[in-house]
Formats: sequence, C-alpha cells, structure tokens
Amino acid sequence: MNIFFHFGRYFIFIKRAFAKPEKFSIYVNRIFEEMNILGVGSLGIVAIISVFMGAVITIQSAFNFESPLIPYYAIGVAVRDSMILEFSPAIVSLILAGKVGSSIASEIGTMRVTEQIDALEIMGINSAGYLIFPKIVASVLFNPILIIFSMFLGVAGGYIFGVLAGVVSPHQFVYGIQYDFRPFNVVYALIKSGVFAFIIASVPAYHGYYTKGGALEVGRSSTKGVVYSSVLILAFDLILTQLLLS
Repeated sequence: MNIFFHFGRYFIFIKRAFAKPEKFSIYVNRIFEEMNILGVGSLGIVAIISVFMGAVITIQSAFNFESPLIPYYAIGVAVRDSMILEFSPAIVSLILAGKVGSSIASEIGTMRVTEQIDALEIMGINSAGYLIFPKIVASVLFNPILIIFSMFLGVAGGYIFGVLAGVVSPHQFVYGIQYDFRPFNVVYALIKSGVFAFIIASVPAYHGYYTKGGALEVGRSSTKGVVYSSVLILAFDLILTQLLLS
C-alpha cells in the first residue's frame, strides 16, 4: 500500500506545483535561472560523455563488422541510429538524473529541514509552485537542447576517432550518416527527452520536498530521488519505444 500512498501524494504535489502562480513575472525569472543552473551547467558533462560514446560505438562497430558482406558505411549508420534512438535521449538522461536529480533533491530537502519551506508557506506563498514549477519547466525546455547537442557531438566524436583510428574513411562515414535517414527518429528522441526531463525534475523534487529529519535524511532523499527517477526513465523508455516505434 505504500506505493499507492506515494503515487497519490506525488500527483497532489504536481497539482500544487502547477497551480496558478502568485506573480507570473517572478516565475519567468526563476525559470531562466533554473535553465542556467540545471541546463547550461550540464553542458560540459554531456559533451564529454557524448563524444566518447560516439567514439566507442564507432570502434566497436568496426570491430564487429568484419564480414566483407557488410559495407563500411554501415559504421556511420550504426553510430547515427545508436546516438539518436537510444544513447543520447536515454543514457544522457540517466546521467542527468544523477547530476541534476541529486542537486534538486538535496536543495529542496535542505530547505525543508531548515524550515525555509515552512517560512514560505507562512507568508502565503505556494512553496511547491515557487520552488518546483520553474525547475520542471526549465528542465523540459532545456533537456531537448542538451539531447540535440549530444547527438551532434556523438556523431562528430565517432567521425573524428573513427578516422584517426583508421577504421573508416571520412567519405564512408559521412555516407553512412546520410544513408536512409528518417527524420521521425529525431522527433521520437525529442519526445522521449521531454518525458525524461519531467521525471528528472519532478521525482527528486518530490522526495526532497517531503524530507523529514536532518542532514542524514536529506542524503537519503537525494539517493531515493536518483534511484526512482532512473528506474522510471528506463520504464518509460520501454513504454515510449513500444508506443512510437511499434
């Protein structure tokens, strides 16, 4: 029964977060602040992970495509489809769940145990809306940008390291990227990234918001937020793949 309790409280929490704001201009300013903190602050780790993922996929594909029946441009196809369909939207979102999710849960949890949230409630401010709504909106708006950035760098990393390692020629790799390209795959990846962004921002915020105790409980809430958001990302990855690609 505990799961139904959290399930119901989570939806009540989301309803409060999306309630009508007291002053819309303040929320707009906070959304841009959160985009800078949660989005721009994640560019570095996304760039590093994407470049090396593309390089690894290229080298592994070249190692496995040893049959003379498989053309070398298939390496470019494999890197393109792997990055667009799964690695950029899903794996990068899992990384962001650890980085961004833990930050959100610990921030909100600390505000709860230090009674800052109680102070907002006493002043008549909807604390869930003021604290959580900007984070969710900023994450949903900026996460697709991060995913597109990851796709580009993953393919670029595969091209650079594949050519430097001598496993594929520039012409073959570029031809593979262009071969039988389906624009809907990018749309599919962006839909997934938007759903994952909502999970990354809302689930850790929920655990942080209902933290009770002290610093130890804040750490536990942060861990729970990351674990549950990661599990939900994997679950919705399967569900969305079945719905959109079947």
